[in-house]
Amino acid sequence: MSFSCRGCAGDDVVPVVDLGAQPCADHFPPVGTAEEDPRWPLELWLCRDCKLVQLGPVEPQLPEPPLAVESATSLAHAETSAKELLADHPELAGAAVFEFASHHGGSWLDHLQAAGCRIASDGEQAALVVDVHGIAHEPEVGEMMRLRADRLAPGGLLVLEFHHLLPLFIGNQFDTVRHGHWSYLSLGAVIRLGALHGLAVESVRRIDMFGGSLRVMLRHQAEATPDESVVEMLQDEAAAGISDEIQLASLQEAAWHAAGALHDELVRHQAAGRTVLGYGAPSKAPVLLDLSKVGTDLLPFTVDAAPGKHGRRIPGCGVPIRSIDELRAARPDVVLVLTWDIADEVISQLEADGRGWGATYLVPLPEPHEVIG
Repeated sequence: MSFSCRGCAGDDVVPVVDLGAQPCADHFPPVGTAEEDPRWPLELWLCRDCKLVQLGPVEPQLPEPPLAVESATSLAHAETSAKELLADHPELAGAAVFEFASHHGGSWLDHLQAAGCRIASDGEQAALVVDVHGIAHEPEVGEMMRLRADRLAPGGLLVLEFHHLLPLFIGNQFDTVRHGHWSYLSLGAVIRLGALHGLAVESVRRIDMFGGSLRVMLRHQAEATPDESVVEMLQDEAAAGISDEIQLASLQEAAWHAAGALHDELVRHQAAGRTVLGYGAPSKAPVLLDLSKVGTDLLPFTVDAAPGKHGRRIPGCGVPIRSIDELRAARPDVVLVLTWDIADEVISQLEADGRGWGATYLVPLPEPHEVIG
């Protein structure tokens, strides 16, 4: 089977990772539903031309209702990022801004407005265009890059922030591969796709969000002068081999290894008489628990801060989602932190004001490891 690249529309696209048939990641059915959760193929393909890593030939699945709530980490990041951006580019403080928003990423718009930016009017090109973890949720990433280029005024700045393929690959973050995330961006791919629409990268910054993100600054090609950060990041990506199909294929074996290790760890705790409950019901949990063959026998329930998820279950494995108060009341011996990217926040929250009960925290990736609260 073949299909056209979601970025450059080229035909030289090859499969590199196959995680099997997986349920829709952001569809949390009510606990009482009896029907089997639908599944679709979950594969990564590489375009040999533009080097975009992307989901393979699969149609859009069920709609993603905005059930999640923003973590304290994400909210703080949005405020800090807006301040940093305007400190680095003070000329943008009163400029028109347009944001391609995603309910998964945390909007910067309120903070930019508070600093004096105004929202661009309908159809107006903006001096500042921002996309915070939005473009990965669009099936046709090349067309989305064109829309962002079209919205950017002459002399303007386009800020793209996205979960970076480099830490995903190096850190074995296989559970972030899921339906609804259509592209897995590298700097190399962004440079190639941007060039197709008259954009060039000026600078990049590593961001400690979602397990490792990248903030990329782009301008119209005639206006951009790449700095050393671009060169260094491209060197790091080349050294890791994230545009090489053989190297990328190793993620599949690493995923199955870590998944098996998590299953074995939970079996070990069960055999020792320890209770294990989960924290978090993120969109990455279905893939992690499915590949790890973890169901309610090993994880009776998990909890989440989002009230909209309470009374629902993680698709595929069927693990119920309850309130955080129920985790505190149960006082498990081990807490499996499914929101591993904000493990520090989770542990601090549960241990705040001496309310911890001596639990051990189990972080599943890149390999299962324990953290004492």
